[in-house]
Formats: sequence, C-alpha cells, structure tokens
Amino acid sequence: MPKKCRPNYMETIEEYGGDILASEGMLSEKQFMQHGRTSTYDHSVAVTEMCLRIAEKFHSKADRRALVRGALLHDYYLYDWHKPHGHLHAFRHPKKAFENASHDFGVSPVERNMILSHMFPLGRLPRYRESFVLCIADKICSVRETFCRKKPAPVQAENSNK
Repeated sequence: MPKKCRPNYMETIEEYGGDILASEGMLSEKQFMQHGRTSTYDHSVAVTEMCLRIAEKFHSKADRRALVRGALLHDYYLYDWHKPHGHLHAFRHPKKAFENASHDFGVSPVERNMILSHMFPLGRLPRYRESFVLCIADKICSVRETFCRKKPAPVQAENSNK
C-alpha cells in the first residue's frame, strides 16, 4: 500500500476492493511504471484515495463501492505501455482495462462507464457522478506523479579521509 494513504480511506478501499488489491493481476501492476517512478498499482490506489477525498469534500452521494472498484480498475490494462505495443495507449487502454476487469471481477454499469470514460475528453463521456469524480482524481494524481516527482537522494561519497 502507498504510505501516504490515510487510514480511514485505506479501510474503505480494503472493504470494497480488497479482492482486487489481492488479485494476481493487480499485484502484477507493481512491475509496470505509470508516471515517473509511480507504478500502475500505486497510481491506482492513489487515484482511489483521491476519489474518496473528492467525494467526501463535496459531500457527494456517489456510491462508495462503485467509486472504489471503478477507480482501482481504471488502469487495469496489465501491460507496460512504454513498450512498442503501447502505441496510442491513451486512447486504447480504457477498453483493455474494461475487458480485463470484466473478465477478472465483473463490473457494474457505473464501474464500466468509469473505466471507459476516465480519459475524457480523449474518450467517452462520463455518465455518472462516480465517473466524473474518477476523471478529476486521475488527472490530479497523474499531474502530481509526472511533474511533482521528488529528486532521488544524492549518493553519499565514501569518506576519503580513512
């Protein structure tokens, strides 16, 4: 789990998406980089937490179960998009994520729209409040991961006075 996730949000994420987090497919996302040094797994959890934060902040009546599950699965495409087969990834990955999520977990109509429309305006129009929340949360997290990366700590040279 990402260290920054607040305990009350993590409880909600585990309550509604524990089966997803523990799945072989989701765990495989730890090996794929999403933005900068952030794995697809960590990105998905961060986006899910952001969805919950947005819903809480704006007193949204969004279905928390659908919000968690759709957010965890929004990038469930299960490949390294940096390799050649990732051509046009931004346009194609929502459909692949939906296909994988449907196969591995089954998805509700709300979760389906969340996954397929999270790249709006590049793709489908969000139809549910959960889908709009996901679009916003994904963009916030993507910008943070891409542009607000911490620089690696400098390597300490061995003391040459030994």
